[in-house]
Amino acid sequence: MTAPPTLTIEQLRAEIESGAIDTVITAITDMQGRLQGKRNHGQYFLDHVLGHGVEGCNYLLAVDVDMATVEGYAISSWERGYGDMLFEMDMSTLRRTPGQPHSATVQCDLLWMDGSGQVRPSPRSVLQSQASAAAELGCVAIAGTELEFIVFEDSYDAAWDRRYQGLTGANRYNVDYSILGGTRVEPLLREIRNEMYAAGVVVENAKGECNLGQHEIAFLYDEVVRTCDNHSIYKNAAKEIAAAHGQSLTFMAKYDQREGNSCHIHLSLRGKDGTMVFADDGRAGGQSEMFDHFLAGIMATMREFTLLYAPNINSYKRFAPGSFAPTAIAWGHDNRTCALRVVGHGAGLRVENRVPGGDVNPYMAVAAMLAGGVYGIREQLPLEPAFTGNAYASDKSRVPSTLLEARDLFAASTVAEQLFGKDVVEHYVHAADVELHAFNTAVTDWERVRGFERL
Repeated sequence: MTAPPTLTIEQLRAEIESGAIDTVITAITDMQGRLQGKRNHGQYFLDHVLGHGVEGCNYLLAVDVDMATVEGYAISSWERGYGDMLFEMDMSTLRRTPGQPHSATVQCDLLWMDGSGQVRPSPRSVLQSQASAAAELGCVAIAGTELEFIVFEDSYDAAWDRRYQGLTGANRYNVDYSILGGTRVEPLLREIRNEMYAAGVVVENAKGECNLGQHEIAFLYDEVVRTCDNHSIYKNAAKEIAAAHGQSLTFMAKYDQREGNSCHIHLSLRGKDGTMVFADDGRAGGQSEMFDHFLAGIMATMREFTLLYAPNINSYKRFAPGSFAPTAIAWGHDNRTCALRVVGHGAGLRVENRVPGGDVNPYMAVAAMLAGGVYGIREQLPLEPAFTGNAYASDKSRVPSTLLEARDLFAASTVAEQLFGKDVVEHYVHAADVELHAFNTAVTDWERVRGFERL
């Protein structure tokens, strides 16, 4: 397989000296899954940042979606003085910035300035911890994310000014798998695909989806941290490239009453030497005992970990019968009515989690799956039989239907505290509390229409 282009330190240095690159972005991924950081002048990066890193305020992991500082986080407060964290660059992530021809990007881990180690609630740190747990079993975790979005003809500024009402989808009808429908948006999709390939990501394909203007671009699986790094870069780049086209796109889990945006996550383990640990042709279905325990662990922790799969108020509006977003916690062979769908065979055998939406933080969702799966292996949890038929109509336990329900399950989970640590659990429970408070104090358009005159 031909690898996509890479960017080495030597190439970066040469291109900065030639003027081909003049900006280097140093970025972390925050709780909401967004890239945050600084744009460094190229020569300054070489002379100063490369050897020392950069700093950023610790409120970057303690703000709401509006970047407003929020009380109640243990790691950041007025009492603590809102000090800095160190952005420790992971130079293996160095790449050309998609859509910005004179820029490069490097992704960073967050460390405390006093030398006490990683900022544990950082999403990348949470996932790294769970990848290390898999490594203790002699395994490497591999993942792929399938991220859907809706494209609009309106620019982001126009959409904001209209309060996101009455926007025009880039397609007027359902274009699921439609080549003709995809052609309508191909100038945008093509640029996103090619820019991501130039940034070192293996592009698979693009296809239309069901909602008006809804599409998906798929990328090849990779080691879990690398996959989530790529996901974060892609999500940011897609928005920037759409803006350059005078368009906008959204990854909201549920933009309107039609189909929502999903983020299906495919996950598997391999031996560190590349051997298959999930497949066993000598067992029924070709699934190894390890795979069965892994899948059982994800099943057993799904309700308690749903907060990490569906972190926002809007996330829960996807979960509706017959919507291709799951409501039942069940697993089945190639059964899209189940929360967990087992697909592939041999080296390609994997589990697909259909719960997350496009608004998910990929690091946290993959960490939750990996934590549950490794827990299932260690505890030798038995796997219930595969579900056949329509899981929407089953008596299986249900995916939590609200953020509050998911928040309470995560907060009370002894398994979550055991696998993630009390500090991480408390941090993300508080993030849910912030989201719930903001929603509960907001007055919505729905309330005004319903009650302005008639109540």
